[in-house]
Amino acid sequence: MRVVKVFKSYKPFNLECDSIAPDKSISHRCAIFSLFSDKTSIINNFLLGEDTLASLSIVEQLGAKVNRDKSHIEITPPKELIEPDDILDCGNAGTGMRLYSGFLAGFEGLFILTGDKYLRERPMGRVINPLRDIGARIDGRLNGSLAPIVIRGGKLKPFRYKSSIASAQVKSALILAGLKACSKSYYREDKLSRDHTERMLNGMGANITLLNNGWLEIKPLKKPLKPLNIKVPADPSSGFFFAVASAIIPNSSIVLKDVTLNATRIEAYKVLKGMGADIEFIEKENIYEPIGDISIKYNGELKAITVSKNIAWLIDELPALAIAMAVAKGKSVVKNAKELRVKESDRISSILDGLNRCGINTSERDDGYDIIGGELKSARVNSYGDHRVAMSFAIAGILSSMEIEDVACIDTSFPNFFEILSEITKIQ
Repeated sequence: MRVVKVFKSYKPFNLECDSIAPDKSISHRCAIFSLFSDKTSIINNFLLGEDTLASLSIVEQLGAKVNRDKSHIEITPPKELIEPDDILDCGNAGTGMRLYSGFLAGFEGLFILTGDKYLRERPMGRVINPLRDIGARIDGRLNGSLAPIVIRGGKLKPFRYKSSIASAQVKSALILAGLKACSKSYYREDKLSRDHTERMLNGMGANITLLNNGWLEIKPLKKPLKPLNIKVPADPSSGFFFAVASAIIPNSSIVLKDVTLNATRIEAYKVLKGMGADIEFIEKENIYEPIGDISIKYNGELKAITVSKNIAWLIDELPALAIAMAVAKGKSVVKNAKELRVKESDRISSILDGLNRCGINTSERDDGYDIIGGELKSARVNSYGDHRVAMSFAIAGILSSMEIEDVACIDTSFPNFFEILSEITKIQ
């Protein structure tokens, strides 16, 4: 088990960072969505992480030709998808497994999706059950609740489905299935989740419309979509770790270059700004996604905050935000975040366990937690194989030396995380 020690830093930092990892969510989608076209998609700045490379390998197993020159990727789809002669390994990527489940449900053939030991224990029923409800033939361990997932793809009927949870992965899986149905389908969620799937597919020529009544209308594809020609922006979720660092270390600042400024992806920055950090968004372009820079500066001691809205827009950043809450003045509260229980780990338990080891008082609820700000103390914490938990406590280590267990998981989403962190503090 790989353990990293992050040493306390005694000096401020000022960085302009153009090496934040490319966006993982968009990289996954680039690989999968290229298969809806009949021409070569060109993708620059593709994330070369283990999870996204697993999605790219699956594209090849399905018959596409993939040319790679570092992060420049060209994907030429097959005339028809090939039924693979082996299982499709998604690595640690819940996004990959859930989106491929929806995508493959509408194609003729047998497809078996699996992943690493952590992914095989993550709940898949939230996607598999809705897909079954609309006619997909899918099975798996515990009646489809766990991987490996077995898909017997084929023709799908149109549907009208109202989801009980706001999840971009569930929504995306149903959209991908709806594109292969025989007529219009409709999907609704109570709160709008992240919308990369709709934006990217519409940019390729699909017809997915959010109606005034809140339903998402999905028109089936009558012809192949246009190929992608995209530069994947930097990932604001990855950059957020260093945003927190600059907000909690006196006299520090950072400019995160060329990140997506999609409103559904920068909510955590708005929360951090609400806690007192000096944050500015500078938009530079808007094609598939709004893209620009984010400037974050230390602005004094942070104050506690209650987070209960737009949880689906900041679910991935809540572990890092918990570090900011741990040093803020007062009691911070997180509500309506039960979704944290079904991420790479049970993030409510994982993050609170680590904070308690650091001497921070917390209380746990089924759908959230309270954190009473204080002084982070040096500790040894377990990441539970969760890359966002591991990186969050690495940031905490800048304030008080920290040992983090099981950090190999970071390679799946942010391969150069420690390289950037080493510009701020010493790592061993």
